[in-house]
Amino acid sequence: MHAPGSSAQTPPSTPPGAVANRRHPRGLATLFFTEMWERFSYYGMRALLVLFMVDAVSGGMALDDKTATAIYGLYTAAVYLMSLPGGWLADRLWGAQRAVWIGGIVIALGHFTLALPWTQTFYLGLVLVVIGSGVLKPNMSGLVAELYPEGGARRDAGFTIFYMGVNLGAALGPLICGWLATSLGWHWGFGAAGVGMMLGLVQFRLSRAWLGEAGLRRGNESPLHIAERALLHGGTAAVIVITALAITGLVTLDPVSIARWATYVILAIAAAYFAGVFALGRLDPTEKKRVSMILVLFIASALFWAGFEQAGSSFNLFAERYTDRRLDWFNYTVPAAWFQALGPVFIIALAPAFAALWVWLARRQLDPSIPVKFGLGLLLLAAGFVVMAGASRVVVAGDAALPAWLISTYLLHTFGELCVSPVGLSSVTKLAPRRFVGQMMGIWFLATSLGSLIAGLLAGEFHGDRVAEWPAMYLKIIILPVAAGLLLIVFSRPIKRLVAGAH
Repeated sequence: MHAPGSSAQTPPSTPPGAVANRRHPRGLATLFFTEMWERFSYYGMRALLVLFMVDAVSGGMALDDKTATAIYGLYTAAVYLMSLPGGWLADRLWGAQRAVWIGGIVIALGHFTLALPWTQTFYLGLVLVVIGSGVLKPNMSGLVAELYPEGGARRDAGFTIFYMGVNLGAALGPLICGWLATSLGWHWGFGAAGVGMMLGLVQFRLSRAWLGEAGLRRGNESPLHIAERALLHGGTAAVIVITALAITGLVTLDPVSIARWATYVILAIAAAYFAGVFALGRLDPTEKKRVSMILVLFIASALFWAGFEQAGSSFNLFAERYTDRRLDWFNYTVPAAWFQALGPVFIIALAPAFAALWVWLARRQLDPSIPVKFGLGLLLLAAGFVVMAGASRVVVAGDAALPAWLISTYLLHTFGELCVSPVGLSSVTKLAPRRFVGQMMGIWFLATSLGSLIAGLLAGEFHGDRVAEWPAMYLKIIILPVAAGLLLIVFSRPIKRLVAGAH
């Protein structure tokens, strides 16, 4: 079938699917709103998760802080880890379009399972959200790229618009789900997250034709190998069995111990991978220097996310228990979950300014190098914890902290995120040897997963019995980010030579 006025033949030099995709410029709108509603559901539930687990009064799970924050860390880490098999499922079984559809359905089922008023189904709901998010997350970005097969500025602009949808949904989710959870009950908030994902699925289905051929085909059309089939069926069976045992109570799992062991496992995987690449990858001298740079950035990234992910755990608890959220003029108490909307709102407001700043500096030959940007990001992260040390002193003195403390921390951490997050993925694609690009991208997600696990374990130390120690604990946390940030900045020139010529 050909659209009216289009040529019946595609020139041989045109990438497959290019003509079809150019007939569907509205395909970006399909992906924008799908991702907006998916992020609405993900961040809406994420804002409630720890608060629900520690609540012992209003129908929560009455878990202690260490257990709750460890579960939170395992959950966020698992979402990023699942992105690796999620991408494989699209490449080898379904294609990106079908993967997004199936992933969205599983996410919605997970949120509706969390909305059931039984704690026994809580872990099943989390597992479903993790699986669905891991399948949907990498393939949405892949679909955006396929809409612009010619690449260039149009693709960059498409991704910019797409990520505005990401942050718009991430800002709305905590506001709406947080209000419902506070006003009507936790499960209303979880249910609203499921409704949000269903809205995304409905509009995706109705406007799917606008995507043209993008994501219809599998990335690898060859039949599955025996080893691939074994891993697929074995992994699926293992997830089902472990989840069933946990739900029925036949096996009792210790989230804190699991999080600690998972941290060691991820560290071992990363160490083994980099050692294997250096020893067996047949790297030339230039490639060895650039892979060394990726290793440095991997460590810096894990360190950054270990601090940044306090937003949904220890900072969320600080907002709930120790922040003055009362608006006297309106006779209203702001839900603690609403503070989770600050980061996305700041991203929407500040990302264009940061992009313009980098362009302005580049025109004057002053654009900071990759290590300098990472160093600045770590220093800004540390500055946020200095603010939290001040807020905790207010709490130790017996007063409730003003919202300005948390708002300032989230603002500083957003500045840090804008220095680190956009640079990371781009850096890996530039530095990785061509034959290892796919693997290195997977390892990069591993850094975020590692940071999330550490964040959950670290957050568990900030429980109510140790409030008097919090100012000193926050100041201790800044030591590593400050040291790493200063080292990256001080040695930026020799490190910069490692990336010379990388495109």
